[in-house]
Amino acid sequence: MSHPVYRVLSFEIVAPYTFRIGFDDNTEQTVDFQPVLAGELYSLLRNLELFNQVRIDPEVETLVWPNGADFDPATLHEWPSNEQAFRELARRWEAVQK
Repeated sequence: MSHPVYRVLSFEIVAPYTFRIGFDDNTEQTVDFQPVLAGELYSLLRNLELFNQVRIDPEVETLVWPNGADFDPATLHEWPSNEQAFRELARRWEAVQK
């Protein structure tokens, strides 16, 4: 089974924890990451200073952070379809960390 491969070409910070992300198919998604910042890797990104150190990795062509966090470009491209699942994961991760 194959699925489309997307590449992140650009991003713009439009609000705290929120980016407008441009893809190689000339589409954009606006993603508010704050509700999904939980768990061992993503909870560190609640620090806005660290969160804003995001960059586009030229090799994997997606958003990456200095702590190793990233999101698959296809997940970001289809964020409206994926957001609820990530919110549920974040709730479970938070429950485990307590």
